Amino acid sequence: MAIDLGVIIDYLPGDGGRVLVSSAVAGGPGGPVTLDAAVPARHDAIAAIEPEWARLVAAMVALSPTGPGGHLRISGSLPMGAGLSSSAALCVAMAEVLAAPGTDAGPARAVARRCQQAEQLAGRPVGAMDPLACAGAAAGHALLIDFPSLDSRAVAIPPEADVVVVDSGQRRSVASSEYATRVDECAAAARVIGPLGLARPGDLGQLDDPLLRRRARHVVGECARVRHAVTALESGDLVTAGRLMSESHASLADDFQVSTPRLDDLVASLAALPGVLGARLTGAGFGGCVVALCRAGAVDPSQLGSPAWLVHASDGTVARRDGTGRRGPPG
Repeated sequence: MAIDLGVIIDYLPGDGGRVLVSSAVAGGPGGPVTLDAAVPARHDAIAAIEPEWARLVAAMVALSPTGPGGHLRISGSLPMGAGLSSSAALCVAMAEVLAAPGTDAGPARAVARRCQQAEQLAGRPVGAMDPLACAGAAAGHALLIDFPSLDSRAVAIPPEADVVVVDSGQRRSVASSEYATRVDECAAAARVIGPLGLARPGDLGQLDDPLLRRRARHVVGECARVRHAVTALESGDLVTAGRLMSESHASLADDFQVSTPRLDDLVASLAALPGVLGARLTGAGFGGCVVALCRAGAVDPSQLGSPAWLVHASDGTVARRDGTGRRGPPG
C-alpha cells in the first residue's frame, strides 16, 4: 500500500542541458550534483556517473521524454534505505515533474514500468511492485498486483486495523545486498519448474538443489499467503491477516534468508505487544523496517524506543494528480 510518508521534488526548468540535483532529505545523500541532461539510457553510461546515488536520478532523466535541464530539489518525509520504497517514490516523483509540458506521466502501469527500467539501468534488478503502489494505490486500500500483466485491484483495509512501521536502524541498499542473488536463484528455479507465481507446492520436488527448493518454496508459499490475506482482509478477519504476516516473516527469514537478527528481534518484540496481530520485515530485507498489523489504538509509536510511524493507506500519485493535482508521491 502507499503510505502517508513521501518524497517531494521541486523542479525549476532551465536551459543549458545540465541538471543540478540537491537533496534536503534527512540522512540523504546531499549534493548538489550536476548531471548531463542528454545522458543516454544505457547501463554503461549510467554506471559511469558518480556519486553512486545520482545514478537513479540520471536514469530517470535519460528516460524523460523531454531531456530537460534545470534544478531538481529532493525533500520529503520518507526515510532512505529503510525498506519503505524511497527509491521508487523518488522515481515516481521524477516521472511526474519531468513529463512533457502540458502532459502528465501517464497511467500508473506506464509509470511503474518506466521507473522499473530506470532502476535496472542504475544496476538494481528490481520489480515493479514499489513504483506501481506509489503511483496506483488508493486511499484506505492495499493493492493486489498480478506481476506478469501488472493488472491490479484495490483491497480494502478494515478500519479496525492500524499499520505501524518501525525502523530497525539497520541500513542497506538493493545494490549492495544479496538482492540480485535472490533474483538469480529464483530465475534458476523457474527454469526448472516454470514461473514461480504459477507453481504449486508439488512442483518443488522437481528441484534437486536444496537451496533453490528453499527459495522457490518461499515464493510459492508467499503467493498463497497473499491470496489468503486478501480473503481475510475482505472479510474483516484481522487475526488471520496478522498470522499470515508473521508466517511471511518466518519464510523470509528461513527459506529466503533475507532477514537479519536485528529484524527478527524487532518482529518478536512487536508480536509480544498486546494488540499486535502480526509483523514482518518490509522491503527487500537485509535491514530496514518492520511493519506490524495492529488493532486500532493498541500501539503508540512514540513508546517503541525506535523511530516508528502510524501510517495510513494513501492515494498514489495518479489518484492525487487526477484528484488534487498534487505532485509528491507517497512511499
